[in-house]
Amino acid sequence: MNRIATPMPWGLSAVLIGALGAPNALAQAPSAKSSFPSNSSEMMAVRKDVWAEAALRQPNGPGFEFFKDLLPPLRYANTEFRHYPIVLSAPLAPVKARWISNGSAINARANKKPMWREVGVPVHFLLGDKSEAFGSDLQRADGPRYVEGYLPIVRIGYTLGKTRYEQEAFTPVRGPLAKHGAVLVRFTTSGGGGTIAARVDAEGRLTTSEGVLRDAQGRGLVLFEEGWLWDGEKKELRAKLEPDHSRELAVLTQPLPQPQRFSAADYEAERKACIDTWQALLRRGTQLEIPEPIVQDAWRSLIVGNYLIGVGDRMHYSAGNAYDHLYEAECGDAVRSLMLFGQTDDARKMVGPLLDFQRQATRYHVAGHKLQLLADLYWVTRDAEYLKQKESVWKPVVEFIISSRQKENGLLPKDNYAGDINQQVYSLNSNANCWRGLRDMAAVLDDVGDKDEAKRLAKEAESFRTAILDAVARSEHKDAKPPFIPMALLSDEGPHDPLTATRIGSYYDLIAPYVLGSGIFGPNSEREGWMIDYLRQHGGLAMGMIRSTPAQGEFKGETGVNVLYGLRYQLAILRRDDRDHALAGFYGHLAQGMTRDTFIGGEGSRFFHGDKWGRSFYLPPNSASNAMLLTTLRYLLIQDWDLDDDGKPETLRLLYGAPANWFRDGAVLKVERAPTAFGELSLRVESHLSRGQVLATIDPPPRQSAKTLLRLPLPAGWKVISATAGSQELNLGPGAAVELPAGKDRLAVRFAVESAKK
Repeated sequence: MNRIATPMPWGLSAVLIGALGAPNALAQAPSAKSSFPSNSSEMMAVRKDVWAEAALRQPNGPGFEFFKDLLPPLRYANTEFRHYPIVLSAPLAPVKARWISNGSAINARANKKPMWREVGVPVHFLLGDKSEAFGSDLQRADGPRYVEGYLPIVRIGYTLGKTRYEQEAFTPVRGPLAKHGAVLVRFTTSGGGGTIAARVDAEGRLTTSEGVLRDAQGRGLVLFEEGWLWDGEKKELRAKLEPDHSRELAVLTQPLPQPQRFSAADYEAERKACIDTWQALLRRGTQLEIPEPIVQDAWRSLIVGNYLIGVGDRMHYSAGNAYDHLYEAECGDAVRSLMLFGQTDDARKMVGPLLDFQRQATRYHVAGHKLQLLADLYWVTRDAEYLKQKESVWKPVVEFIISSRQKENGLLPKDNYAGDINQQVYSLNSNANCWRGLRDMAAVLDDVGDKDEAKRLAKEAESFRTAILDAVARSEHKDAKPPFIPMALLSDEGPHDPLTATRIGSYYDLIAPYVLGSGIFGPNSEREGWMIDYLRQHGGLAMGMIRSTPAQGEFKGETGVNVLYGLRYQLAILRRDDRDHALAGFYGHLAQGMTRDTFIGGEGSRFFHGDKWGRSFYLPPNSASNAMLLTTLRYLLIQDWDLDDDGKPETLRLLYGAPANWFRDGAVLKVERAPTAFGELSLRVESHLSRGQVLATIDPPPRQSAKTLLRLPLPAGWKVISATAGSQELNLGPGAAVELPAGKDRLAVRFAVESAKK
């Protein structure tokens, strides 16, 4: 909601595509999953998220398998190269290559200004005597996928006649090759021999010498080993491969001034260094072992993905397109996700540029989220020195908010309804999030001992909240069912029904989660419930994700979802202990909000725009989409909440959102060195249902929470009958939750379980 003049928010009630005779030859959804309307007109009239509700009725609740075949996977971008790009680089490197996901090219031209940038010299890969583009027939393609399920070494297979071609590509992490964004590519054949051509789309005269293809200035564009031959007329490097043989290339994104010959041995050495570097990066953060392979692959891929998007100390929103820079809230969420997964040192560095970020059109939105991000960093790191270092940056933000409040109503001045809608309103979003920023900084300053300033800010925040809630009371529509709370306070904004029927309604859908995330209404308040229910009952959600429909531009009327803006909705319902709806959003995102096996998301995706092989999505990759899944996963496992509404986290809840399937017989769930507001904790759960017990071992954080709760959500057909910690029997609460004894020592909890059929 915070970015461009021509918006691309996505989605309506289009999740019912399964029985519609869907446009553009999209695949039919399994009819066994629910009863669906018979045509698109009926489907568009449905307001409820029927697929999510159907998922809730599954024996073990929502899961990946339920959602994965409802729609074709994400595959296409609105570019000339069409198949989504995979960004490849060294961690946080400024030069990034673009590998096209059907294996057809490296650094292919998008030809889609102003939204896409051109990257490097395009190199296209062609196969066989007839020069068929690699991956052009998706029926004969297999992939792409990552090595070991998560490493940024991409593989894809393609069959032509009797020959299967395998392509592997990655970017080195060291030396000149990394600095210049080289992509190392290996082609291997099996089942028969084959011919491979690398066509270089470069202007001017190209020459070759000593295994280097050079531009007119003598700089290296492609490095190659023996076995490749140059055809100057076609501008192609060609190689013939015997069965089970390989050939390697190095394609430079930036020309290399002093290139050298490249060999298969160099490929192997750089490949090993790439694996070692990325694995070491992941090891220094939180370690998770999730007993569901796709989730285990996803979280590691998404951490890697954000290091591929980021540049130095700047966590960008995307790479290779117009979103290749900072946005306050979206990039702040990406930084937060790294922090929550133990990449704390890098996250701290990335907070600085976001504190310096300015955007006049959304200045209040920006101000509120700056303070919230800084406060979140403090509670996880307790780094009072960093707070002091950045005082000259954040203090003016505090004073800007306070001095901007108007005397007549206590609110901030009118500003944009949303980043892309310049209609001036008293924004509930801006006011609520600036209030939250003030309240959070008051709590932080109190914790570091600056009591006088803390009291001043707390008093200001209390007055501000009263003014906001008074304006809400004067603006809400209680005649709607459920009552509707407008984003434009003290205005004539009425209920949007369905939410995505108009452009402003679509943006309401995107912004509402920011209001929920602010906590302005208070935990579990009636108004918070109204806003959640309005989203659910009036076309605001699809598969647990936020819907929207663009009302202008290239994709006018194309329905879909804008998943990343649902993060605070997810966190709000998890705080309210609505586990099943949160799991619907988590698995809906995993199955239909990112690419298969490569876990790449965009700002939005469309339901009806594509073909039977896949659907379109917008400006991939997206760091905030990555953060959405990462942060939701973290809160499925670990929740550190401020439930008494004073700005200071006091409650720690463990496994409150975890899927039941993660505790099937024989499963092991493990969390090591997870940052929380109380310090790092570790957790291990071993399920032995067949032996009548589940064992949980907790290494608690060093700072004591007011209350620490552990819940065991067992698979269908099982129940907890008792829980003990050592010799102490623990009382079972709702959902088999227990309150853990206070202390800093390792705690072993034994849950006695039995079949519910007994």
